[in-house]
Amino acid sequence: MRLDELAAVAEDARIVGDGSVEIGDLAYDSREVGPGTLFFCVPGEKSDGHDFAPAAVEAGAAGLIVERELPPEVPQVVVGDARAAMAPIAARFYADPTAELRIVGVTGTNGKTTTAFLIREILEAAGVRCGLLGTVKQVVGGAEEEVERTTPEAVDLQSTFRRMLESGDRACAMEVSSHALALHRSDAIHFEVALFTNLTQDHLDFHADMEDYFRSKRLLFESGPTAAIVNLDDEYGRRLAGELDCVTFSAEGRDADFTARGVSFDAGGATFTVGEWEVRTGLPGEFNVANALAAFAAAVSLGIEPRAAAAALEGAPPPPGRFEPVDEGQPFAVFVDYAHTPDSLRSVLRAARGVTTGRLAAVVGAGGDRDRGKRPKMGQAAAEGADLVVITSDNPRSEDPNAIVGEVADGARGPNEASAEVRLEVDRRAAIALALREARPGDVVVIAGKGHERGQEFEAGRKVAFDDREVAREELRKLPGVAGPAAADAG
Repeated sequence: MRLDELAAVAEDARIVGDGSVEIGDLAYDSREVGPGTLFFCVPGEKSDGHDFAPAAVEAGAAGLIVERELPPEVPQVVVGDARAAMAPIAARFYADPTAELRIVGVTGTNGKTTTAFLIREILEAAGVRCGLLGTVKQVVGGAEEEVERTTPEAVDLQSTFRRMLESGDRACAMEVSSHALALHRSDAIHFEVALFTNLTQDHLDFHADMEDYFRSKRLLFESGPTAAIVNLDDEYGRRLAGELDCVTFSAEGRDADFTARGVSFDAGGATFTVGEWEVRTGLPGEFNVANALAAFAAAVSLGIEPRAAAAALEGAPPPPGRFEPVDEGQPFAVFVDYAHTPDSLRSVLRAARGVTTGRLAAVVGAGGDRDRGKRPKMGQAAAEGADLVVITSDNPRSEDPNAIVGEVADGARGPNEASAEVRLEVDRRAAIALALREARPGDVVVIAGKGHERGQEFEAGRKVAFDDREVAREELRKLPGVAGPAAADAG
């Protein structure tokens, strides 16, 4: 495709040089540039893509997207915002795949992953081949692929959508992060359904405040989706619903288009009714009632029969690392969950409390180089919800792990010190082992914060392999009388 044809979709674009040059690929990383590539010079927090333009040209770049004219003698398209230009240009280059692919975008602080997984399960059960883009993994044409971030850059997104279509997918359920919305990654996507789960404190290292965070989430609904679906049980959801023409849902009995009534829980999950339909989910906890209801509302908005949607939800498994059980034959329950905000931790601990006849232990931490304001709130939520709190490292990144643990402990040791026993163990493996050693028959241990993640991040970008689920299994096998799940089943 010619450079001038691509530049035509970018706002206020000015071509310097020969606009008729043919473009064969797109890249925003100079290491990915080959002959015929159009290179986007995107300014970032730590580096500026303009500085890598000479390397891109040397590697064969046929053109540049720039915010200021550069010396390299290749055609350039000068724009006001190189990052904002990426999405429409990528959509044009890949022949606008989301004009054919039915896209459901799920945004919010908590519940995005589970809701997107459930939507995909319903669509697949209804015979609609559905891709997936999210925090845990992406699925293209039925094949699972690793992911680096919740919502990829626009070039990668549009390329993946094209691959989905070519692989037989006809829909895609995707998580849409506030970063992606604020940084224009999700621009130029034709959303058929946009869904809002909730908004609680998170990412205030990136957003100026909660109002800024909310405005970023709202951008999804300003993109012109065919249907907007909003949670009325959330304060920001009620505000959003008051500003939009939307479909609403409520898991708490509010008057909504989709309201869960007669909610009941048992060891196998939850049951509720929506209108005349009974819905059963094998996912435990009140928060999963909301996730299942959201997925049900999205599916019906897409034209899926309610009865078929309800049937699909009953057999839907939980996403990896979302209240995922770890069973090595021990006489107590262990769950690993991604809960890394105060609100999500409270929700998970409430669900865990409902399945224990004994004590509830929580292993918690907080990430480094992220919103420091939520650290004491994480400790407070843990101390309010659990009987034993073991505070440890999450992903300390460039910060001192001991300092982070101390800030979380400040919240745990506030007014709740008498009600919850608080232990500090900065080594995450040792913390998990401690909680498991303390557990007795009938107890529940929740290992929170990292969920599906398979590594820990330390200073200078150093990463070490670490999977809470595998570590829990290894430590459980060290306990007296624990012989593993196979032996327990045989007995």
